[in-house]
Amino acid sequence: MSLFSDLISTLFEKRYRNLFLENAHDKSIVDLAKDLLGSYGEVSGGALAHMIFDKYAKMDPVEKKIFFHFMAHDLEISPEQVRDALDAYQQQPSESTYKDFSTASEPKRQELIRRLNHLDGATGKLVEMRKDLIAFTKESADLAPVGVDLKNLFISWFNRGFLVLRPINWSSPAEILEKIIAYEAVHAINSWEDLRARLQPEDRRCFAFFHPAMPDEPLIFVEVALTKGIPNSIQGLLEPNRNPISTEEADTAVFYSISNCQEGLAGISFGNSLIKQVVADLSLAVPSLTTFVTLSPIPKLKSWLAKGIIPTNEKHTNKALAAYYLLNAKGTDGRPYDPVARFHLGNGAMLHAVHSDADKSSNGINQSDGVMVNYRYDLKKIPQNHESFLSENKIAVSPEVRALSASIK
Repeated sequence: MSLFSDLISTLFEKRYRNLFLENAHDKSIVDLAKDLLGSYGEVSGGALAHMIFDKYAKMDPVEKKIFFHFMAHDLEISPEQVRDALDAYQQQPSESTYKDFSTASEPKRQELIRRLNHLDGATGKLVEMRKDLIAFTKESADLAPVGVDLKNLFISWFNRGFLVLRPINWSSPAEILEKIIAYEAVHAINSWEDLRARLQPEDRRCFAFFHPAMPDEPLIFVEVALTKGIPNSIQGLLEPNRNPISTEEADTAVFYSISNCQEGLAGISFGNSLIKQVVADLSLAVPSLTTFVTLSPIPKLKSWLAKGIIPTNEKHTNKALAAYYLLNAKGTDGRPYDPVARFHLGNGAMLHAVHSDADKSSNGINQSDGVMVNYRYDLKKIPQNHESFLSENKIAVSPEVRALSASIK
């Protein structure tokens, strides 16, 4: 009887949806959005969401921007209603008055986004929509509140409890491997053989976070080299003809590339959780590992030096200038100007060592004259370093790097 009921229900839903689609086919995306906000039926809601995404996919940038303006202005809160609801709550606090205030203070676009997300596959489409929105907001600041709402919803939907850590190796599906090649943002992967060299050897690892709603789309991934000792150049790590070492020989795990994959999730941090989870997993899987470090770029070094904030001197080495920059160049919030430094130091890492001629690629030369840096994750000191950085803007640094910085006068 249950099977028969499900069959009848499915046939009814398909017929209802087809009829609904016929009636709504000529409506604009704005009218469909208004209908979705007024719809409470699962079938009609799903049909409307499907049509909205289909129409959005066929729109040109001008049409998309008009739709976001509708979300920004027509689905905004009413300040008067918010004030009235707050006054009522202050005069008589209760579940009812608080609920009225909560409803008044939430823009209708948040409910629209939630209803759109009821559709299978909708989360990835909403992430792509935010990618477009980020670009439009650079020209139209009035769209920023829509981005704030999307970001806040994404922070909830993509919190650590929903993320799945998966190893990426040479046996992973080709669709995933193609995306690793495409999304690599630090050291370009130029061929399948190049990718094989990063994934197949025994002393190489790769891990990525996925979300159940986007199972075939990596959110962020990290490439790891298992080495003896701390490396001082990316050329050595990526040398195609190198001799791999056995897992048992390795004493150091080197995080040499971390790539965010989804532009629509910009500003939503996964890296902190990713590194901590990978460190924990590798510690269990490879007991011989005693050291966890990065080999990181310094992307803002040359552009900062070009500002002439400090006088350059032929006696100043690239290493010393980089050390000075990493310790002394600050943003308006008093934290390191360099984004990679902010990330790792904020995670509780220590500024361990600076290396010249470490990245001889054109990108490495353009960013930092080839200088790279090791940030070390000392498992015993991570909490202390993290707290000191957040509360005092204090940078954990090795004596060697501090001495290099001090040589700049």
